[in-house]
Amino acid sequence: MSFTDPLGDMLTRIRNGQTRHRSTVRTPSSRLRKWVLDVLLSEGYIRGYEDLEGGNAQGEIEISLKYHNGDPAIVEIKRISKPGRRVYSSARDLPLVRQGLGVAIVSTSHGVMSDGDARSARLGGEILCTVF
Repeated sequence: MSFTDPLGDMLTRIRNGQTRHRSTVRTPSSRLRKWVLDVLLSEGYIRGYEDLEGGNAQGEIEISLKYHNGDPAIVEIKRISKPGRRVYSSARDLPLVRQGLGVAIVSTSHGVMSDGDARSARLGGEILCTVF
């Protein structure tokens, strides 16, 4: 099955899973999805993720969602750069998500990283999504 926006699909699965208070959600595997999940894991928004074999040729990722006192760790997760409209930013113009309380995930020439890491490395790039 082909997706127009695979990253947007993963973010929607996470959003829907947390709305239903699921402990885990599954999504098809890809390198970009794993890189975004690495940033979410390092920023403390998910418990972890695991590669699963089988299913289809590309495999699946099982994402362990995180909750704090019964509330989801992710209040809002939003796709910014979409296939029909790419959004790029320089290092000094990277957005502050909720006045610095959230994280923007940026695809730079040195890989996918949080907005704070991109600012400190003075790297701009494509703003993939924001998380709060």
